[in-house]
Amino acid sequence: MLTDTYNRIHNYLRISITDNCNLRCFYCMPEESYAFMPNQQLMQAEEIMQLAKLFVAQGVNKIRLTGGEPLVRKDAKEIIRLLGSLGVELTITTNGTRLHHFVDDLEAAGVRSVNISLDTLQKDRFYLLTRRDQFDIVKENIELLLNRNFKVKVNVVVVKGVNDAELLDFIEWTKHTPVHIRFIEFMPFDGNQWKSDKLVTWKEMLEIISKQYEITPLENLPNDTCKKYMAEGHKGTFAVISTMSSPFCSGCNRIRLTADGKIKNCLFSEEETDLLTALRRGEDVLSLIEQSIVSKHKELGGQFSKQFELIDANTLHNRSMIAIGG
Repeated sequence: MLTDTYNRIHNYLRISITDNCNLRCFYCMPEESYAFMPNQQLMQAEEIMQLAKLFVAQGVNKIRLTGGEPLVRKDAKEIIRLLGSLGVELTITTNGTRLHHFVDDLEAAGVRSVNISLDTLQKDRFYLLTRRDQFDIVKENIELLLNRNFKVKVNVVVVKGVNDAELLDFIEWTKHTPVHIRFIEFMPFDGNQWKSDKLVTWKEMLEIISKQYEITPLENLPNDTCKKYMAEGHKGTFAVISTMSSPFCSGCNRIRLTADGKIKNCLFSEEETDLLTALRRGEDVLSLIEQSIVSKHKELGGQFSKQFELIDANTLHNRSMIAIGG
């Protein structure tokens, strides 16, 4: 088992297979003309499989595919098929625009839960946030997954003055639709112009929602990153990922592998370890993985404290969200 110095067992691997994306969300991409990694810099399908097998042999039992947008990669179907053969829980986070081309492949690989990023329920605002006219296809693909009995989680990055007025609209959506909404506190990454006054905290969200709905807390598992709730009488549920105002680092079991084969032991870690180069050279990759996990900071990548009001985003050292993989 991959265990750090704080006795946290790491059994959940998030693999980014591309930093490319067909949307341009401001909190994820620093600019419209972003320079994507050349293909030779990316992990190839068999290399992804080799590294995944190594992690599984060390106790990883859940793998999530991320991007960029993972489903824009040309060999995404092959990667999904390969990882589906490992016998672990396989999931994916996607913007939902290409799911109709992959739903059969996901089902065949044993994927039963899909996270879809959708920050607004208004078509015009979707275009403003993503700079692409893809709202209708995302909503249609959510319905497609629900009709195929997938568990659908909708990720909503909440930014004050941008989409915080839609919190109640998302809760209303869960009344007759069995989706799980996950409101995510706005987090600082390279180029996303984060400021503390743009943050809507977990408690502020609950205060807004509880004025309109009677809500009940649901059970949270030890490694959950979110605090789960249900509005009375609703088919769906909702949660808040309170990274900034109430971090959950003590129960973290996550490892991240970037599209260019770097291991990040925390979303906010400045340090990265190059596994891909070592793999291609035939060097000992396992020792690099173990060293990375052992060196993991107690919380928040060691870059800032829980006092989010004091954070100067310009002093943080990290990649943009699209280059990390979320």
